[in-house]
Amino acid sequence: MYLILCCSYRIIDNKSLRLITETAESSPSKLDRDYLDSSLREKLMYFSDKFDAKLFLSRIHQDTSAADLEAGALALKNDLQGRTEKRKQLVKDNFDCFVSCKTTIDDIESKLKRIEEDPEGSGTSHLFNCIKGVSLQANRAFQPLFERQAQAEKIRSVQGMLQRFRTLFNLPSTIRGSISKGEYDLAVREYKKTKSIALPSHVGVLKRVLEEVEKVMHEFKSMLYKSMEDPQIDLTNLENTVRLLLELEPESDPVWHYLSIQNHRIRGLLEKCTLDHEANMETLHNEIRERALSNAKWREIQQAFNQSSDVDYSLTLGDTNLPVDSQPVDFASEEVDALRGRYIRRLTAVLTHHIPAFWKVALSVFSGKFAKVSTDSSTNSSANKTEEKVGDVKYSSHSLDEVSGMIRSTISVYEVKVLNTFRDLEESNILRSYMSDAIKEISKACQAFEVKESAPPIAVMALRTIHLEIVKIYILRLCSWMRVSIEEISKDETWVPVSILERNKSPYTISFLPLGFRSIMASAMDQINLLIQSLRSEAAKSEDMFIQLQETQESVRLAFLNCFLDFAGYLERNGSDVIQKRSSKEIPHDGYSHGLEEKLSSDLPGGVVDPHQQLLVVLSNIGYCKDELSHELYNKYKYIWLLSRDKDEEDNDIQDLVMSFSGLEEKVLSQYTFAKANLIRTAAVNYLLDSGIQWGAAPAVKGVRDAAVELLHTMVAVHAEVFSGAKRLLDKTLGILVEGLIDTFLSLFHENKTKDLRSLDANGFCQLMLELEYFETVLNPYFTPDARESLKSLQGVLLEKATESMTEAVENPGHNRRPTRGSEDALTDDRQQGMTVSPDDLIALAQQYSSEVLEAELERTRINTACFVESIPLDSVPEPAKSAYASFRGPLDSPSKNYRGTHVTGSPSFSRHRRR
Repeated sequence: MYLILCCSYRIIDNKSLRLITETAESSPSKLDRDYLDSSLREKLMYFSDKFDAKLFLSRIHQDTSAADLEAGALALKNDLQGRTEKRKQLVKDNFDCFVSCKTTIDDIESKLKRIEEDPEGSGTSHLFNCIKGVSLQANRAFQPLFERQAQAEKIRSVQGMLQRFRTLFNLPSTIRGSISKGEYDLAVREYKKTKSIALPSHVGVLKRVLEEVEKVMHEFKSMLYKSMEDPQIDLTNLENTVRLLLELEPESDPVWHYLSIQNHRIRGLLEKCTLDHEANMETLHNEIRERALSNAKWREIQQAFNQSSDVDYSLTLGDTNLPVDSQPVDFASEEVDALRGRYIRRLTAVLTHHIPAFWKVALSVFSGKFAKVSTDSSTNSSANKTEEKVGDVKYSSHSLDEVSGMIRSTISVYEVKVLNTFRDLEESNILRSYMSDAIKEISKACQAFEVKESAPPIAVMALRTIHLEIVKIYILRLCSWMRVSIEEISKDETWVPVSILERNKSPYTISFLPLGFRSIMASAMDQINLLIQSLRSEAAKSEDMFIQLQETQESVRLAFLNCFLDFAGYLERNGSDVIQKRSSKEIPHDGYSHGLEEKLSSDLPGGVVDPHQQLLVVLSNIGYCKDELSHELYNKYKYIWLLSRDKDEEDNDIQDLVMSFSGLEEKVLSQYTFAKANLIRTAAVNYLLDSGIQWGAAPAVKGVRDAAVELLHTMVAVHAEVFSGAKRLLDKTLGILVEGLIDTFLSLFHENKTKDLRSLDANGFCQLMLELEYFETVLNPYFTPDARESLKSLQGVLLEKATESMTEAVENPGHNRRPTRGSEDALTDDRQQGMTVSPDDLIALAQQYSSEVLEAELERTRINTACFVESIPLDSVPEPAKSAYASFRGPLDSPSKNYRGTHVTGSPSFSRHRRR
């Protein structure tokens, strides 16, 4: 059933176990009828325990479509479910019969167990004893005969073996004699005859003889291998030795052994150079220590002489100690680098003198000029060997590529030594000629390797890679020098602004620091540009070299960008130092800080001393780098890496630099504005709280108070400072400070609404509204949308506070203290006593004062505010002020609904009395 379902009602040939379809091209008689072995047949029979479903499908259904297989699987599944249901129904219908059968089977099993436990009852014991007796009698009768027959067979076997292998027992001594006479070919032939004899593996004596022969030949092969270690071996002897070893089928390739020996010799020469260099360095270090001790003794003699005399030479000695101490150090550094340069030259000479000769020998070996053996002589090991064939001959079991790899490994050793030494060299004297000389030596070695048949291509490429790596190290060292030098000059900020000619008419009032940064970058990048240009011609010869050149160009690009980012960090640090010094100056522990500031101002004429002005210098430096220097230097040196990058990536670089400096500019600007905001807050406190006015009993409005003008003078000072130090940031800075001023008013109001500002009468409200409008008019060019929103909020809370105060005054008239002022103030108070003033009345009153007083006050304080606006019309209030009032007041039917919160405008207490 299984076969029928899986085959989709097709027939299986029982002999070949293959599917016969109706559309088959061949008749059943022409099908494959080869008889399968039993194991495979078992795996193909579905009723077998070893049935393999995958094999069944792959053999029988190899041409069956997937749809037929899926249909067969579905049919099987349905059949299995049907059979399962039938079995369940059978058990259910005949459950009593199953129980009865189970009981009967258990009874039979119990009876069988009783029979096994009591075998006497079944009669098997007697039969067992009879069979045992017969076996004993047979053993006694035939045992001697069997033993004598076995002994005779052993004797005949030994006789035949001795007769057959009589020459084999003399073979060890024969081979030794041939080797001692120098007849190596004869010894090899005898050994090969022995290997060709088919020996029975169970004969122990023959095995021992063969072991002795193998021992002799092993000693012979060791002698041949040893002879190849002679560096002066003749090529003819080398050829004969290699041929003998190949005929002996050695465990290792003799040609490869010889090449390995030569390679080790080259490595030994490299190690000898290293040992000599270390010895020379040790000798030089000893000489340096001796010179240092001698100099120390000489200084002691000088000190003793000076102490014995009456003349004080302490200042003179102090001036001369520096060159006396530093000159030997510099001289020792040059001597050490000279040894390192000589060491690199010796290492390179080993390669240029020995690698070409070594490679030519390898080429002769693998081109078939010697070491030929017949193909049959090494058939036992041919499966594991790489072959080079010329006709019917076979050479070394290794390939020429492996020799190339061996040379590459040797060059890797050279690479490690040279690179380590070169790194030491570049750390010591980057501006000396030792680095360039080393690069020239390696370049000459590359040219020597490129000569025909002087080195494998992989070795040439490796040496070119070393040359490129050393150039990369030098370039990276220049990049590192850039970053270190930039860090050093950043520590020496003089705070002296440069002239407009020095900064090339830049609008930024910068110090010398950005110009020093540009000088360092230009000097290093010019050198890097020359090195990159020299590498481009070499990189065109190889894809790998080109990729490495691109990596180097990318490293230069990143270093270039990182120098800008580092410089941005140093500018940020300078700004932080200014803030920190100002903080320490504000809370001095002694008088040192002030004295230092005076000293700096006297030593550096024209230097900026004020911390806030120093922050503006930092901001100018940042803006100069962001808008001018970054674009200038990037456009000048971008062709170093431009070929490997897209236009979009170039734009991204500039964008990243601009964004970095912009973020830093925001941070430093926030430090400056924060410092100024503290001063503005102090002025705002004086204006709002310490001006001598009780806002719950304020005098009549007569104009803008002097306190308001003094507050505005703080903004004037900031304007002048920013205009001279960072003009491009003037609008942004004042916009931030104006917004901060309004927020400060809001903050002070909320902080003191239960203290000094717990009450606000109509005069106080009108006075504040007039001065706020005055501030808005004067500072209008710097009012941001957020500042205007904050101003509306401030006006709203003032209106709410004034309305609340007026309501409390009406509800609690006894709590109001009548002010003792002039007749006009008293008249105003009499007019306000006992009245309920609505928000609309307060707004109208404030607007009336503004229209009467503001224009005259603007004209009166024109000279104080000339820096903000050049002229203010005399005939009318400026439009920004009108629009501010319009947006603040809102519709008359719901005045100030945005600021009064839960107060109801139309309540009876507010609507009974209106201001006429």
